[in-house]
Amino acid sequence: MTNVIISTSRYIQGKGELEKIYNHVSALGDKVFILVDAFLVETLGGTIRKSFEENGSPCTIEKFNGECSKVEINRLLEVAKDYDVIIGVGGGKTLDTSKAVAFYKKCPVVIVPTAASTDAPCSALSVVYTEDGVFEEYLFLPKNPDMVIVDSQVIANAPVRLFIAGIGDALATYFEARATLNSNGNTIVGAKPTKAGIALAKLCYETIIEDGLKATLAVENHTVTKAVDNVIEANTYLSGVGFESGGLAAAHAIHNGMTAMPETHHMYHGEKVAFGTITQLVLENIGSDELNRVIEFCVSVGLPITLGELGVKELNVKQLQQVAEIACAESDTMGNMPFDVKPDDVVAAMIAADALGRHYHKKCACK
Repeated sequence: MTNVIISTSRYIQGKGELEKIYNHVSALGDKVFILVDAFLVETLGGTIRKSFEENGSPCTIEKFNGECSKVEINRLLEVAKDYDVIIGVGGGKTLDTSKAVAFYKKCPVVIVPTAASTDAPCSALSVVYTEDGVFEEYLFLPKNPDMVIVDSQVIANAPVRLFIAGIGDALATYFEARATLNSNGNTIVGAKPTKAGIALAKLCYETIIEDGLKATLAVENHTVTKAVDNVIEANTYLSGVGFESGGLAAAHAIHNGMTAMPETHHMYHGEKVAFGTITQLVLENIGSDELNRVIEFCVSVGLPITLGELGVKELNVKQLQQVAEIACAESDTMGNMPFDVKPDDVVAAMIAADALGRHYHKKCACK
Protein backbone atom coordinates (compact mmCIF):
# COMPACT_ATOMS: atom_id res chain seq x y z
CA MET A 1 0.00 0.00 0.00
CA THR A 2 1.42 3.37 -1.05
CA ASN A 3 0.69 6.55 0.89
CA VAL A 4 1.59 9.88 -0.72
CA ILE A 5 1.42 13.49 0.40
CA ILE A 6 1.95 16.21 -2.19
CA SER A 7 2.22 19.97 -1.82
CA THR A 8 3.42 23.13 -3.51
CA SER A 9 7.17 23.68 -3.16
CA ARG A 10 6.76 27.08 -1.50
CA TYR A 11 3.69 28.80 -0.06
CA ILE A 12 3.94 32.53 0.70
CA GLN A 13 1.15 34.51 2.38
CA GLY A 14 0.95 38.02 3.80
CA LYS A 15 -0.09 41.61 3.17
CA GLY A 16 1.77 43.32 0.31
CA GLU A 17 3.39 40.19 -1.12
CA LEU A 18 2.28 41.05 -4.67
CA GLU A 19 4.48 44.15 -4.60
CA LYS A 20 7.47 41.84 -4.00
CA ILE A 21 6.62 39.31 -6.69
CA TYR A 22 9.84 39.83 -8.65
CA ASN A 23 11.93 39.00 -5.57
CA HIS A 24 9.97 35.80 -5.05
CA VAL A 25 10.12 34.49 -8.63
CA SER A 26 13.36 35.85 -10.09
CA ALA A 27 15.32 32.65 -9.50
CA LEU A 28 12.91 30.59 -11.61
CA GLY A 29 13.71 32.09 -15.02
CA ASP A 30 14.29 35.23 -17.08
CA LYS A 31 11.45 35.29 -19.61
CA VAL A 32 8.22 35.60 -17.65
CA PHE A 33 4.74 35.21 -19.13
CA ILE A 34 1.92 36.36 -16.85
CA LEU A 35 -1.69 35.31 -17.43
CA VAL A 36 -4.12 37.65 -15.67
CA ASP A 37 -7.90 37.76 -15.35
CA ALA A 38 -9.09 40.35 -17.87
CA PHE A 39 -10.72 42.65 -15.31
CA LEU A 40 -7.55 42.70 -13.16
CA VAL A 41 -5.05 43.67 -15.86
CA GLU A 42 -5.34 47.42 -15.23
CA THR A 43 -5.13 47.17 -11.43
CA LEU A 44 -2.99 44.25 -10.30
CA GLY A 45 -1.23 44.11 -13.66
CA GLY A 46 0.26 47.52 -12.91
CA THR A 47 1.55 46.41 -9.51
CA ILE A 48 3.17 43.33 -11.04
CA ARG A 49 4.71 45.21 -13.94
CA LYS A 50 6.15 47.81 -11.55
CA SER A 51 7.82 45.10 -9.44
CA PHE A 52 9.56 43.69 -12.52
CA GLU A 53 10.46 47.05 -14.08
CA GLU A 54 11.98 48.36 -10.85
CA ASN A 55 14.37 45.41 -11.03
CA GLY A 56 15.20 45.91 -14.72
CA SER A 57 13.39 42.76 -15.81
CA PRO A 58 10.77 42.65 -18.57
CA CYS A 59 7.57 40.64 -18.34
CA THR A 60 4.63 40.03 -20.64
CA ILE A 61 1.05 40.24 -19.39
CA GLU A 62 -1.73 38.41 -21.27
CA LYS A 63 -5.49 38.58 -20.63
CA PHE A 64 -7.27 35.33 -19.80
CA ASN A 65 -10.23 34.60 -22.07
CA GLY A 66 -12.44 33.26 -19.29
CA GLU A 67 -12.66 29.46 -19.56
CA CYS A 68 -10.17 26.73 -18.68
CA SER A 69 -10.78 24.86 -21.92
CA LYS A 70 -8.60 22.98 -24.37
CA VAL A 71 -9.13 25.81 -26.84
CA GLU A 72 -7.77 28.41 -24.41
CA ILE A 73 -4.89 26.19 -23.28
CA ASN A 74 -3.81 25.62 -26.88
CA ARG A 75 -4.08 29.35 -27.67
CA LEU A 76 -1.81 30.22 -24.78
CA LEU A 77 0.70 27.51 -25.62
CA GLU A 78 1.25 29.29 -28.91
CA VAL A 79 1.35 32.79 -27.41
CA ALA A 80 3.74 31.76 -24.59
CA LYS A 81 6.00 29.46 -26.60
CA ASP A 82 9.12 31.63 -26.14
CA TYR A 83 8.82 32.07 -22.34
CA ASP A 84 10.39 29.98 -19.58
CA VAL A 85 8.21 30.86 -16.54
CA ILE A 86 4.40 31.00 -16.38
CA ILE A 87 2.66 33.07 -13.70
CA GLY A 88 -1.10 32.84 -13.26
CA VAL A 89 -2.89 35.72 -11.52
CA GLY A 90 -6.62 35.57 -10.83
CA GLY A 91 -9.38 33.11 -10.02
CA GLY A 92 -9.51 29.33 -10.16
CA LYS A 93 -9.94 28.95 -13.92
CA THR A 94 -7.07 31.34 -14.68
CA LEU A 95 -4.85 29.43 -12.27
CA ASP A 96 -5.84 26.02 -13.63
CA THR A 97 -5.16 27.22 -17.17
CA SER A 98 -1.74 28.54 -16.15
CA LYS A 99 -0.85 25.21 -14.55
CA ALA A 100 -1.94 23.33 -17.68
CA VAL A 101 0.09 25.60 -19.98
CA ALA A 102 3.19 25.23 -17.79
CA PHE A 103 2.72 21.46 -17.73
CA TYR A 104 2.66 21.18 -21.51
CA LYS A 105 5.59 23.60 -21.82
CA LYS A 106 7.54 21.76 -19.09
CA CYS A 107 8.41 24.99 -17.30
CA PRO A 108 7.95 26.39 -13.77
CA VAL A 109 4.59 27.84 -12.75
CA VAL A 110 3.84 30.43 -10.09
CA ILE A 111 0.27 30.79 -8.85
CA VAL A 112 -1.10 34.08 -7.51
CA PRO A 113 -4.74 33.77 -6.43
CA THR A 114 -6.63 37.04 -6.18
CA ALA A 115 -9.45 35.53 -4.15
CA ALA A 116 -9.55 32.71 -1.62
CA SER A 117 -12.41 31.21 -3.60
CA THR A 118 -11.18 27.64 -4.19
CA ASP A 119 -8.42 25.24 -3.15
CA ALA A 120 -7.12 25.18 -6.75
CA PRO A 121 -3.97 27.29 -6.20
CA CYS A 122 -1.83 24.65 -4.46
CA SER A 123 -3.07 21.60 -6.32
CA ALA A 124 -1.44 19.44 -9.00
CA LEU A 125 -4.69 19.49 -10.90
CA SER A 126 -6.44 21.49 -13.59
CA VAL A 127 -10.19 21.15 -14.06
CA VAL A 128 -10.91 21.40 -17.79
CA TYR A 129 -14.31 22.52 -19.09
CA THR A 130 -15.85 22.81 -22.51
CA GLU A 131 -16.15 26.25 -24.08
CA ASP A 132 -19.72 26.29 -22.74
CA GLY A 133 -18.59 25.74 -19.14
CA VAL A 134 -19.55 22.07 -18.77
CA PHE A 135 -17.09 19.87 -16.85
CA GLU A 136 -14.97 17.83 -19.28
CA GLU A 137 -12.07 16.24 -17.40
CA TYR A 138 -9.50 16.45 -14.65
CA LEU A 139 -5.98 17.08 -15.94
CA PHE A 140 -3.73 15.43 -13.35
CA LEU A 141 -0.32 17.08 -13.23
CA PRO A 142 2.96 15.41 -12.24
CA LYS A 143 3.79 18.06 -9.64
CA ASN A 144 2.29 20.90 -7.67
CA PRO A 145 3.01 24.55 -8.51
CA ASP A 146 6.57 25.65 -7.92
CA MET A 147 5.32 28.57 -5.85
CA VAL A 148 2.04 30.01 -4.54
CA ILE A 149 1.97 33.68 -3.53
CA VAL A 150 -1.05 34.97 -1.62
CA ASP A 151 -1.40 38.67 -0.85
CA SER A 152 -3.85 38.83 2.06
CA GLN A 153 -4.91 42.40 1.28
CA VAL A 154 -5.67 41.50 -2.34
CA ILE A 155 -7.86 38.66 -1.03
CA ALA A 156 -9.64 41.00 1.39
CA ASN A 157 -10.23 43.54 -1.39
CA ALA A 158 -12.01 40.95 -3.57
CA PRO A 159 -15.80 40.55 -3.39
CA VAL A 160 -16.77 38.80 -0.18
CA ARG A 161 -18.86 36.28 -2.13
CA LEU A 162 -15.65 34.82 -3.54
CA PHE A 163 -14.24 34.42 -0.04
CA ILE A 164 -17.44 32.69 1.06
CA ALA A 165 -17.29 30.38 -1.95
CA GLY A 166 -13.79 29.38 -0.89
CA ILE A 167 -15.14 28.48 2.52
CA GLY A 168 -17.74 26.31 0.77
CA ASP A 169 -15.02 24.49 -1.15
CA ALA A 170 -12.92 24.04 1.99
CA LEU A 171 -15.95 22.78 3.93
CA ALA A 172 -15.97 19.58 1.86
CA THR A 173 -12.30 18.76 2.44
CA TYR A 174 -12.53 16.88 5.72
CA PHE A 175 -15.74 15.03 4.93
CA GLU A 176 -14.44 13.80 1.58
CA ALA A 177 -11.08 12.82 3.06
CA ARG A 178 -12.85 10.96 5.88
CA ALA A 179 -15.01 9.09 3.38
CA THR A 180 -11.95 8.18 1.31
CA LEU A 181 -10.14 6.91 4.40
CA ASN A 182 -13.15 4.86 5.53
CA SER A 183 -13.55 3.30 2.09
CA ASN A 184 -9.82 2.59 1.71
CA GLY A 185 -10.13 4.65 -1.46
CA ASN A 186 -7.47 6.44 -3.45
CA THR A 187 -6.55 10.09 -3.62
CA ILE A 188 -6.21 11.87 -6.95
CA VAL A 189 -2.60 10.69 -7.20
CA GLY A 190 -3.71 7.06 -7.02
CA ALA A 191 -2.41 6.47 -3.50
CA LYS A 192 -3.95 6.01 -0.07
CA PRO A 193 -4.61 9.00 2.22
CA THR A 194 -1.79 9.96 4.56
CA LYS A 195 -2.22 10.77 8.24
CA ALA A 196 -0.82 14.22 7.48
CA GLY A 197 -3.37 14.74 4.72
CA ILE A 198 -6.26 13.72 6.98
CA ALA A 199 -4.93 15.90 9.80
CA LEU A 200 -4.68 18.94 7.52
CA ALA A 201 -8.18 18.28 6.20
CA LYS A 202 -9.52 18.16 9.76
CA LEU A 203 -7.61 21.32 10.70
CA CYS A 204 -9.13 22.98 7.63
CA TYR A 205 -12.65 22.17 8.86
CA GLU A 206 -11.91 23.26 12.43
CA THR A 207 -10.40 26.54 11.22
CA ILE A 208 -13.32 27.58 9.03
CA ILE A 209 -15.87 26.60 11.68
CA GLU A 210 -13.99 28.64 14.29
CA ASP A 211 -13.02 31.66 12.21
CA GLY A 212 -15.27 31.54 9.13
CA LEU A 213 -17.95 33.98 10.27
CA LYS A 214 -15.48 36.40 11.88
CA ALA A 215 -13.34 36.38 8.76
CA THR A 216 -16.31 36.85 6.44
CA LEU A 217 -17.45 39.94 8.34
CA ALA A 218 -13.93 41.38 8.19
CA VAL A 219 -13.62 40.77 4.45
CA GLU A 220 -16.98 42.47 3.93
CA ASN A 221 -15.10 45.54 5.19
CA HIS A 222 -11.92 44.76 3.17
CA THR A 223 -9.96 44.29 6.39
CA VAL A 224 -7.24 41.74 7.12
CA THR A 225 -7.45 40.26 10.61
CA LYS A 226 -5.91 37.14 12.13
CA ALA A 227 -9.17 35.31 11.43
CA VAL A 228 -8.99 36.38 7.77
CA ASP A 229 -5.42 35.12 7.44
CA ASN A 230 -6.40 31.84 9.11
CA VAL A 231 -9.29 31.26 6.71
CA ILE A 232 -7.22 32.27 3.67
CA GLU A 233 -4.73 29.59 4.68
CA ALA A 234 -7.55 27.08 5.24
CA ASN A 235 -9.26 27.85 1.92
CA THR A 236 -6.02 27.82 -0.06
CA TYR A 237 -3.35 25.63 1.54
CA LEU A 238 -5.03 23.35 4.08
CA SER A 239 -7.86 22.50 1.71
CA GLY A 240 -5.50 22.14 -1.24
CA VAL A 241 -3.16 19.69 0.48
CA GLY A 242 -6.07 18.11 2.35
CA PHE A 243 -8.04 17.15 -0.73
CA GLU A 244 -5.03 15.97 -2.72
CA SER A 245 -3.52 13.91 0.07
CA GLY A 246 -6.83 12.99 1.74
CA GLY A 247 -9.14 12.30 -1.18
CA LEU A 248 -12.31 13.51 -2.92
CA ALA A 249 -15.68 11.80 -2.69
CA ALA A 250 -19.35 12.66 -3.24
CA ALA A 251 -19.35 16.44 -2.69
CA HIS A 252 -17.15 17.23 -5.68
CA ALA A 253 -18.67 14.51 -7.82
CA ILE A 254 -22.09 16.09 -7.26
CA HIS A 255 -20.65 19.50 -8.10
CA ASN A 256 -19.38 18.09 -11.38
CA GLY A 257 -22.80 16.66 -12.10
CA MET A 258 -24.40 20.06 -11.48
CA THR A 259 -22.33 21.62 -14.26
CA ALA A 260 -24.87 19.99 -16.57
CA MET A 261 -27.59 22.21 -15.06
CA PRO A 262 -27.56 25.55 -16.93
CA GLU A 263 -29.42 27.20 -14.03
CA THR A 264 -26.37 26.75 -11.79
CA HIS A 265 -23.73 28.12 -14.17
CA HIS A 266 -23.83 31.55 -12.50
CA MET A 267 -22.91 30.00 -9.15
CA TYR A 268 -19.33 29.64 -7.96
CA HIS A 269 -17.59 26.30 -7.58
CA GLY A 270 -17.55 26.45 -3.78
CA GLU A 271 -21.21 27.40 -3.55
CA LYS A 272 -22.17 24.24 -5.43
CA VAL A 273 -19.66 22.16 -3.46
CA ALA A 274 -21.28 23.34 -0.21
CA PHE A 275 -24.62 21.91 -1.32
CA GLY A 276 -22.74 18.81 -2.51
CA THR A 277 -21.29 18.46 0.98
CA ILE A 278 -24.73 18.53 2.59
CA THR A 279 -25.90 15.99 0.02
CA GLN A 280 -22.93 13.75 0.86
CA LEU A 281 -23.77 13.93 4.57
CA VAL A 282 -27.35 12.95 3.73
CA LEU A 283 -26.04 10.00 1.69
CA GLU A 284 -23.99 8.94 4.72
CA ASN A 285 -26.98 9.47 7.05
CA ILE A 286 -24.61 11.34 9.31
CA GLY A 287 -25.67 12.20 12.87
CA SER A 288 -28.07 15.10 13.28
CA ASP A 289 -25.66 17.13 15.44
CA GLU A 290 -22.95 17.15 12.79
CA LEU A 291 -25.39 17.73 9.95
CA ASN A 292 -27.09 20.62 11.75
CA ARG A 293 -23.73 22.16 12.58
CA VAL A 294 -22.77 22.18 8.89
CA ILE A 295 -26.13 23.58 7.77
CA GLU A 296 -26.13 26.28 10.45
CA PHE A 297 -22.58 27.25 9.55
CA CYS A 298 -23.46 27.53 5.86
CA VAL A 299 -26.36 29.82 6.69
CA SER A 300 -24.20 31.96 9.01
CA VAL A 301 -21.68 32.78 6.28
CA GLY A 302 -24.17 32.90 3.39
CA LEU A 303 -23.58 29.59 1.60
CA PRO A 304 -26.54 28.04 -0.27
CA ILE A 305 -28.32 25.12 1.38
CA THR A 306 -31.12 24.61 -1.17
CA LEU A 307 -31.31 23.98 -4.89
CA GLY A 308 -33.41 27.11 -5.18
CA GLU A 309 -30.50 29.19 -3.90
CA LEU A 310 -28.38 27.63 -6.65
CA GLY A 311 -30.84 28.83 -9.27
CA VAL A 312 -32.96 25.66 -9.61
CA LYS A 313 -36.46 27.02 -9.14
CA GLU A 314 -38.37 23.80 -9.84
CA LEU A 315 -37.29 20.26 -8.97
CA ASN A 316 -37.02 18.19 -12.13
CA VAL A 317 -36.30 14.54 -11.31
CA LYS A 318 -35.23 13.83 -14.89
CA GLN A 319 -32.68 16.63 -14.70
CA LEU A 320 -31.48 15.47 -11.28
CA GLN A 321 -31.05 12.00 -12.75
CA GLN A 322 -28.71 13.46 -15.36
CA VAL A 323 -26.72 15.18 -12.60
CA ALA A 324 -26.55 11.90 -10.68
CA GLU A 325 -25.40 9.90 -13.71
CA ILE A 326 -22.50 12.30 -14.23
CA ALA A 327 -21.67 12.28 -10.50
CA CYS A 328 -21.57 8.47 -10.44
CA ALA A 329 -19.41 8.13 -13.53
CA GLU A 330 -16.57 5.67 -13.08
CA SER A 331 -14.07 8.43 -13.88
CA ASP A 332 -15.29 10.65 -11.02
CA THR A 333 -14.80 10.39 -7.26
CA MET A 334 -18.14 8.98 -6.04
CA GLY A 335 -16.37 5.62 -5.76
CA ASN A 336 -14.52 6.92 -2.68
CA MET A 337 -17.70 6.75 -0.64
CA PRO A 338 -17.53 3.90 1.92
CA PHE A 339 -20.54 2.19 0.33
CA ASP A 340 -21.90 1.67 -3.16
CA VAL A 341 -23.74 4.74 -4.48
CA LYS A 342 -26.16 4.51 -7.40
CA PRO A 343 -27.58 7.46 -9.35
CA ASP A 344 -30.98 6.93 -7.71
CA ASP A 345 -29.30 7.33 -4.30
CA VAL A 346 -27.83 10.66 -5.38
CA VAL A 347 -31.19 11.92 -6.66
CA ALA A 348 -32.87 10.98 -3.39
CA ALA A 349 -30.11 12.61 -1.34
CA MET A 350 -30.25 15.85 -3.36
CA ILE A 351 -34.01 16.06 -2.92
CA ALA A 352 -33.67 15.35 0.80
CA ALA A 353 -30.83 17.87 1.21
CA ASP A 354 -32.92 20.50 -0.53
CA ALA A 355 -35.87 19.68 1.72
CA LEU A 356 -33.65 19.99 4.81
CA GLY A 357 -32.45 23.38 3.64
CA ARG A 358 -35.95 24.65 2.99
CA HIS A 359 -37.08 23.30 6.36
CA TYR A 360 -34.21 25.08 8.09
CA HIS A 361 -35.00 28.40 6.38
CA LYS A 362 -38.69 28.04 7.26
CA LYS A 363 -37.84 27.26 10.88
CA CYS A 364 -35.55 30.30 11.10
CA ALA A 365 -38.21 32.55 9.54
CA CYS A 366 -40.69 31.50 12.21
CA LYS A 367 -38.46 32.54 15.09
